[in-house]
Amino acid sequence: MSTTEQPTSFANQPDATGHFGQFGGVYVPETLSAALHELAEVYEQAKQDDSFWEELGELNRTFVGRETPLYRAKRLTELARSQAGNGMGASIWLKREDLAHTGAHKINNTLGQGLLTKRMGKKRIIAETGAGQHGVASATAAAHLGLECDVYMGSEDVRRQNLNVIRMRALGARVIAVDSGSRTLKDATNEAMRDWMGSVDTTHYVLGSVVGPHPFPQIVRDFQAVIGNECKAQCQAAFGGLPDEVVACVGGGSNAAGVFFAFIDDKVTLTGVEAGGRSTNQGDHAAPLSFGEPGILHGSLSYVLQDSFGQTADVHSCSAGLDYPGVGPEHAYWHDTKRVRYTSVGDQQALDAYQLLARIEGIIPALETSHAIAEGFVRAQQMPETANLVINCSGRGDKDVMEADRLING
Repeated sequence: MSTTEQPTSFANQPDATGHFGQFGGVYVPETLSAALHELAEVYEQAKQDDSFWEELGELNRTFVGRETPLYRAKRLTELARSQAGNGMGASIWLKREDLAHTGAHKINNTLGQGLLTKRMGKKRIIAETGAGQHGVASATAAAHLGLECDVYMGSEDVRRQNLNVIRMRALGARVIAVDSGSRTLKDATNEAMRDWMGSVDTTHYVLGSVVGPHPFPQIVRDFQAVIGNECKAQCQAAFGGLPDEVVACVGGGSNAAGVFFAFIDDKVTLTGVEAGGRSTNQGDHAAPLSFGEPGILHGSLSYVLQDSFGQTADVHSCSAGLDYPGVGPEHAYWHDTKRVRYTSVGDQQALDAYQLLARIEGIIPALETSHAIAEGFVRAQQMPETANLVINCSGRGDKDVMEADRLING
């Protein structure tokens, strides 16, 4: 079976109540319970239906452009080795999700959920977006599959990711700016869930990450598992074995879950990189696994950044896609079981990595991806030259060039 189709395995699934260990579950108003139950049933049926995965696989190949390449970053590797010296410096490989249609990994999930929407007989989808990539991918899937699409986006993100707003509108989606709260991803998610509570009979909420109530974390991870499945086979072909380490950025955590899942039972170091923002002070970063505590946010129990009264805290990142106070429950489980190493990278480190990859490899990464590039470059220097390190290049930086230029050059 092609790696672009059904996940290699449906092992390591949540329990019957939607929990990964203590994390996950369903904490939603009663009005959404029926919709979540319907979604879980439809997905369980689709999982067993080869025609579903064949249709999705065909879309991945001919519409998305999968499989995406595994690229050896030769000049970045040489720089890491020259800085490390003494025979140190792993080969750095990039899993090029930035080359997927729409410019990021998000399309892997939106097409899958779009097909589920049609199976449920619904005609409209809604989505939340921060960086705008999930919004663009949702609008793209809706246009391709003949669905109506509304996208909720914080007004601050509308400002700093305006190119993606224009792309969504061009694709026929309605972009609804959210002015409440911090005017970023958390607030857009709140409004999308309010919409869904009043429209569940005709609307499916295409949640964009491995967050939210069961079955969303499982569904999104399974649709994103194509990244890791491809990467594992490509590593075998490129250097005859498994990588020594895989690095990915973590906001809600879908690209990281997608690339990590194929390696979760292997002896491979997995490193997730959160947004360290301006400082470790509350409100200056978006790193719940590094600084948060267990709490309930958007329908599930996971690590959440909270104030002294238990209220969700404000967060900050130069990257709109990482500007979120929570994280997927499976990441919380991997964190507590120590299967995945989680760390954080600050705004300035990410901006430096953004410029580095652009100027040394000719690849302009998304600011989300730049966090992973920064950490991966440092990690590579701590490994021998015989080692191989993969960085998931989750998205391209077209959407970020104006904001990055403003932050770098004033």
